[in-house]
Amino acid sequence: MPDTLLYFTELLALPVYDLKGRLIGRVKDAAIVPLIDAARVDRYLVGAGGKTWLSVRFGQVASIALDGIRLNDEVMVPYHSDEYMLRIGRDLLDQQIIDVNGRKVVRVNDVTFELRGGAGQDVLTILEVDVGIRSIVRRVLQGLVPRKAIRRMQRPISPNSISWEFCNIIEADPQRRLRLNISNDKLEGMHPADLAEIVEELGHDEREAIFETMDSEVAADALSELDPETQASILESLEPEVAADIVEEMSPDEAADALAELEQKTSDDILDQMEDAPGEEVRELLEFDEDSAGGMMNTEYVALPEAVTVREAIEHLRGQEELLESVNVLFLVDADGVLKSAVPLARIFLAAGDTELRKLAPEKLRRASLDVKQNELTELFDKYNLITLPIVDGEGRLAGVVTADDIISVLRQK
Repeated sequence: MPDTLLYFTELLALPVYDLKGRLIGRVKDAAIVPLIDAARVDRYLVGAGGKTWLSVRFGQVASIALDGIRLNDEVMVPYHSDEYMLRIGRDLLDQQIIDVNGRKVVRVNDVTFELRGGAGQDVLTILEVDVGIRSIVRRVLQGLVPRKAIRRMQRPISPNSISWEFCNIIEADPQRRLRLNISNDKLEGMHPADLAEIVEELGHDEREAIFETMDSEVAADALSELDPETQASILESLEPEVAADIVEEMSPDEAADALAELEQKTSDDILDQMEDAPGEEVRELLEFDEDSAGGMMNTEYVALPEAVTVREAIEHLRGQEELLESVNVLFLVDADGVLKSAVPLARIFLAAGDTELRKLAPEKLRRASLDVKQNELTELFDKYNLITLPIVDGEGRLAGVVTADDIISVLRQK
């Protein structure tokens, strides 16, 4: 281990000496001031035997070594809490940090500083946060085994650290609550499932901080990957208008499932903030029993008149780009919206442009009514290897669709 590195566990309890070599006290904590410098240790908080700690500025430090800190200035003042100060021991150690590159949440066990010296002054800057076994060993043995011996003992253990520049610098706000100053560009570029994995490991406040500032569409995709209890917790923590923006980006069935987990008043407040069309769709879905086809179905599908041609269908699809990722079948309905048939999307690309879609439809179309239960739907999907199943009301009008993804979600929850 190079002599230019120092760990926070080694810095703690390090003796501090004045100009004449007299012991002033021992290090109790160290702090950075992110607004001034995101990595340099700005203050050393020194306990001098009483309840009051002394504050030593970085410029007052002459040298730092494993045997102690020596000062070049003895003018010190009592420590007073500063809302813009991030204390390593109090605010960072044992806290959770998002490792965006590793797509996971990690807990800070220790902090590695780089020791820079010159012109009679040593300065510490945060180099990385330590999250592996090696840092746990240091924590456990510190104070029981000499520092140099601990360094020798840890050598066989592989380091597991994250560079400070990738740690989404943590700041303390005036309420003394940690908030993550997250690089949304990196988070929003992640797969929703990976982002959801991170969110699941975060505390309540950190989840709120992410969803308050994230793009609504990305937030909706991530929220859809979370379990219902976590979805409810996040939505309840947000202002109704922020929650409404996110819920509007979810598919209607997923939005209804999420709102169904909330208290009635909270759900109503969010619905009131939604635009009329999506809000009304979700309200209608909430009327159904969640264990029924009506409660599971999605109202985002493509329905076309029976007589439409392949060319007309393709032109219609060009205006429905947001649905293309999830659409695999086109439904054909009459003037009253009664479901007549369905055409697999792939078939229209193999037919002539003037071909009517109804001529491409299979003879047998399976469907289910709004009140069919989840277990019956699961059996239908399993028996007939279905990908999509249309749901119709009492008059045979197309009301929505249940997909294989919906069935998989139900099975996972069980």
